Amino acid sequence: MEDNSSCSSTCQASFLQRTLECLSSSRLKLQTEETAPVAVTALQRYLCEQAEGQQTDSYSYDVTVTDGVCRAKCFVHPSLNHLVHTNILRTGVDIYIMQGSFVYNERRLGHGYICIEKLRCAAGRSAVLPRIKDVSSLPMLVKHGMERSVLLQSDVPLQVSRKHYLSLWNNDDPEGDIWTSGGPPSDAVLDVSKITLLHSLESCFRNTWKPLPLLVKIIHKSRLRYYGKFGLKIDYPYQAYFEVADQSGTMSLVLWNELCPEFYQRLNVGTVLYLQSYTLKQSYSNRSHPQMDHHRMKTFNSIEICLNPRNPTSVITVVSPKSVLPQWGLPEVSYQFITRSELEKLSNNFACDVIGLVTFVGRVERVKSKGNKGPEKYWTYRWIHAVDGTSDQPFILEVFSSSQPEIFSRICPMTYLVCTQMRVCKVENSLPYLTSSCETETFITGYHKGQPYVSDPKVKSFIRWTKTLKDNVVLQKTAVGGHYCYPRPPQKCTQSMSDPSAQAPLVAAADLKRELETLQYREHKRLAIQGQITAVRYMKSPKTSEPQQTQEKEVPDVSSDVHERAVPDTHNHPSTAEQTSEASLTSPSVEEISASRSKRRRIQTRRAGLETTEQEEKDSDSESEEAHSVEDSHVLSWESSSWPEQLHEVKEHLCQGALYQDSISRRFTFDEKDVLLQWGNLQPTRWGPEQTTDTIPSVFCQGYYRVTILGINMQIAIDAAFFPVVSTDEPRAVGLPQDPHGNTMLSCLSSDFLCPLSDPANHSETALPEPEDILETACELEDMHVVCILDLCHLGGDKVEVLINKVYRVTDNEVQPN
Repeated sequence: MEDNSSCSSTCQASFLQRTLECLSSSRLKLQTEETAPVAVTALQRYLCEQAEGQQTDSYSYDVTVTDGVCRAKCFVHPSLNHLVHTNILRTGVDIYIMQGSFVYNERRLGHGYICIEKLRCAAGRSAVLPRIKDVSSLPMLVKHGMERSVLLQSDVPLQVSRKHYLSLWNNDDPEGDIWTSGGPPSDAVLDVSKITLLHSLESCFRNTWKPLPLLVKIIHKSRLRYYGKFGLKIDYPYQAYFEVADQSGTMSLVLWNELCPEFYQRLNVGTVLYLQSYTLKQSYSNRSHPQMDHHRMKTFNSIEICLNPRNPTSVITVVSPKSVLPQWGLPEVSYQFITRSELEKLSNNFACDVIGLVTFVGRVERVKSKGNKGPEKYWTYRWIHAVDGTSDQPFILEVFSSSQPEIFSRICPMTYLVCTQMRVCKVENSLPYLTSSCETETFITGYHKGQPYVSDPKVKSFIRWTKTLKDNVVLQKTAVGGHYCYPRPPQKCTQSMSDPSAQAPLVAAADLKRELETLQYREHKRLAIQGQITAVRYMKSPKTSEPQQTQEKEVPDVSSDVHERAVPDTHNHPSTAEQTSEASLTSPSVEEISASRSKRRRIQTRRAGLETTEQEEKDSDSESEEAHSVEDSHVLSWESSSWPEQLHEVKEHLCQGALYQDSISRRFTFDEKDVLLQWGNLQPTRWGPEQTTDTIPSVFCQGYYRVTILGINMQIAIDAAFFPVVSTDEPRAVGLPQDPHGNTMLSCLSSDFLCPLSDPANHSETALPEPEDILETACELEDMHVVCILDLCHLGGDKVEVLINKVYRVTDNEVQPN
């Protein structure tokens, strides 16, 4: 670490240096309106220290900022955590520090840190980062007298009771420098004359004999499990399961605590281990196990092998592959690869391995872990399509993060993807799909070398097939990102939707409002709401983020209500900028107007999305509330006859019905590979020069419908976007039931596609129904009791995606799809 005098001379022109000097021992709090921008270069998360009173968040955040001269690692006050949850405070952007304090650690000498208590987030691109060639070369700012506080520069949290960081968006991925890939395997000569076999361990366990060394091969590897919680006095609360085998059979092995950072990334399927000083314990029954019938080996399930950092300290020797001898009798790693043509014949929950050429990669989304007793926990996942040449249909893969972040974040079209231990999911009226298990591992082009599966016959057959393909032909069938959700809701809706564990639980309108307000960055939820559709409006183009880029977001200081959000209120009405944008996007041309004038006479054409009456003109409050709707006199729309009157009784109108550019998938190109990967991945925990500032080009959209749903008790209304599938080349068309329908507004909402779909692959020129023709049929929605399936996803900032997935018509006795 640089000494303080060196740092001071380097940083004398630094805003951060001046700020730290102001936070002297006689003045530990600073509040100013005169501030300079600093760029966020790292944002790191860890389990917070348990504080007295109610804990509002399970995690704390450290943020590293730079003014271009120095760097400073600061603690983010808990009242600002919601800015991280919504990806407003993120790496690569500039912030203005409006208020801060210096906090000394009262239980440790020479340790303290800056706490940011109030900040303003700048919109648009960073003004600071383009001036910096190498962020890591900038000196780290240290308060005078704390030069020995290496914690500021090292890869550990500022709150010293925690020893490591967690991945920013889940708890499963290794994060930080403590996770080592380790040195080369050992070439030492091993004494294998006094080893024991796995089948002997059960008698050792019963008779408390001291077991001899083991010589085993890893045949399965699970993802990491983080089990940290408040009050747990373990520095590295991690656990990882492996299945190991020798000539006598297989058994589970558990890697515990700080051995995980040291060894997890070194222990792979096919690795041979020489183990000493291990312990045995009765197996934990409430855990998943890989399916291993295809190994045709005896499985010992009653006990498991434990490798511990102490009491006793386990000795783990990773044996070099060239040192492994045939006479040891270690089994070969076995796989169960299937082809796409075989998938329909497999039973539900069957475990298999797949290889395919990726054609579609969805954006990374998050889902909250259910029934988690500890701190709040999220899973990260993405949807993938991959083809293998044996079927016209792709594999539909739901791939969760498998503690391989460098691979998970680089999955893209045109790569060869291998997923092991995937589970078959059979769905009524939909194509089967495959989902990850705890033992799933993924590999992409660049990571296949040396993997045991490369000699599998089905892998070799797949490689031969790929050599017959032409890149330019396959590229035409690729896509990246956008809204994608599978499987489809069932054809008929049942009362099981009232079960909270249902795929789309039925919620009250007030609960839906709460879900929208608490949704976190890239979190996905599918919910159902009952009521009636009171208005539908056709919108020509999806919304962009441009209007927001002229705004800056200021956050209240800590004396304010910590639950108050200092961001535009997206739960009421759109901003003026948003209204202007929508008005320009929805205005049809003169030619469009004249060509369809006769049809539009049959559709309600309105100004402000509501017909203005004399009474409304007199009612200034109502007029003010609905002023956001004044756009164009030729907007295609329909509303129920009772909606203007009902609107006066509505207590809250949640205007979330925009379709964003982020909701639409893009064609993949190699030239745009980096920007497309960045767009589909989650915000990174560290900023690097490889992070492009290029923006995703806008994509053409046929248009969408903004649908107003009035809750069954007529107290709350919500706007949702309806974005029907129009072409067979859309990723959402895969597995979509395509029963013919009449293209009425209700049948489109029920089926989620326009009939028939256009087919670019066969040069189909099927004319799609015009929006005015569809809206002409919307009158059948008048006062109809419906159940709407909604997909919610937080896209970051103030963008919340609310899309209609399916609409059911409710009759007296049952819920009908149409």
